[in-house]
Amino acid sequence: MSTPTFSSLGVPAPVVAALTNAGITEPFPIQLDTLPDTLAGRDVLGRGKTGSGKTLAFSIPMVARLGGALSGGQRRSGRPLGLVLAPTRELATQISAVLQPLADAYGLKSTTIFGGVSQQRQVAALKAGVDIIVACPGRLEDLMKQGFVSLDAIEITVLDEADHMADLGFLPVVTRILDKTPRGGQRLLFSATLDNGVDKLVRKFLQNEVLHSVDEATSHVELMTHHVFEVDGATAKTELVQKLASGTGRRILFMRTKHHAKKLARQLIDAGIPAVDLHGNLSQVARDRNLAAFSAGDVKVLVATDVAARGVHVDDIELVIHVDPPAEHKAYLHRSGRTARAGSAGDVVTVMLPTQKKDTADLLRKAAIQVTPQRVTANSPAVTELVGELAEWVKPAPRAAVQVQGTPRRQGGSQGANAQRKRAQRDGSPSAGGGEGRPRRDRSGRPAAAGAPASASGARRGGSGGGRSAAPAGGSSRTYSTSTGGQGGYAAGAAASGGNGGAGARRQGRRAQG
Repeated sequence: MSTPTFSSLGVPAPVVAALTNAGITEPFPIQLDTLPDTLAGRDVLGRGKTGSGKTLAFSIPMVARLGGALSGGQRRSGRPLGLVLAPTRELATQISAVLQPLADAYGLKSTTIFGGVSQQRQVAALKAGVDIIVACPGRLEDLMKQGFVSLDAIEITVLDEADHMADLGFLPVVTRILDKTPRGGQRLLFSATLDNGVDKLVRKFLQNEVLHSVDEATSHVELMTHHVFEVDGATAKTELVQKLASGTGRRILFMRTKHHAKKLARQLIDAGIPAVDLHGNLSQVARDRNLAAFSAGDVKVLVATDVAARGVHVDDIELVIHVDPPAEHKAYLHRSGRTARAGSAGDVVTVMLPTQKKDTADLLRKAAIQVTPQRVTANSPAVTELVGELAEWVKPAPRAAVQVQGTPRRQGGSQGANAQRKRAQRDGSPSAGGGEGRPRRDRSGRPAAAGAPASASGARRGGSGGGRSAAPAGGSSRTYSTSTGGQGGYAAGAAASGGNGGAGARRQGRRAQG
């Protein structure tokens, strides 16, 4: 029996050519199952584990149907024909990267829409006219309310990772968005599970849908090997994590909190292991830059929170490390799914302290993972074998300094502010903590004379919250990323924020969360 091809499944020749140019010649199981129905215009509910090829499974029919029907002059301002909804910015970006080369085969235009960045570019793209939008629900609804986009011409709608939408509380927004799409349009919903309200979306918006379930929700990849390494305490854990991170291949280290992700990235850099972090406290520019450095191979270690568990699709990740075991089994499966993708092999390590034995056992049982824990140290044979060849040690660059009124100030929170305040008292130079646009006042409430030293509290406000970052002059907030490019360029710290202080950085972090 001959092996099915994209052509034999009904995929049009221009799309087949685009797939071939990208080195994709054989369909994955979920594509084999769904393409005959999706290309025929049917509503499809696809269920499959992460890394199973879902993105192409819906990108191919979207481009084939829209490209085949679109003729010159049909593109209209603010009225796209195709819509893909994704839960995170990273996933939206990844989907767009897969979809656009196929769209180019028909001259289709697409754009991404998500929060955390200025909407100016997105609005301009919509006004110019696009055929397909890949969007996160929050920003899309904002633009709809502002009148920049209408969904009344949508012919095909895709909801990707619907279960994660539910986990993030997006289902009410998703429901309002889908209500604005034509009832007779084609709808494709892909999800690993059908709990937390996903089943209600299916019942309300899919008509005579065909279910294709390639894998059970808890199924794991045959080429994925799971390990549980038990260590005696915090010091042994730190040594083990650094050893696991020191190999030559790509690896992702998962943490529970944004603070610990940033801290671990900085510790690895200080240990001569170039690393970047990815979490909700980073600006969108920093997140894009760090992920690009990791994807390009400039940096082999990514330290991430669960914001990356669903949206990071990078080839050849050989090791996933649960530095902090996740809170529930679905997060374990999605984190682990960053490796052993598209037929490649990979390993998953869970680092466990003695006090975490019971919780870890429950986690693995619910995830249907059977593995025997091993007591190890950083030098145990099992660890050495897993790490393989060690990467070259990279000398950490000096911490960045910022020029303030001609005087360099080293990184550091209150210490940097105190040192600057002392210099200001000594030579009359203004302190960065005083801010701009508001005159300083003396204790009587009168404006202070030009060049008068800033108050101690003002200097403290200017320097607080900076952590390891440098605070620019004038109190303006700036974010520094570890991915400053190439080896030896990791001086600026793990995406710390300074300047306006801790409260401003926290506000910026909340806005950046996707």
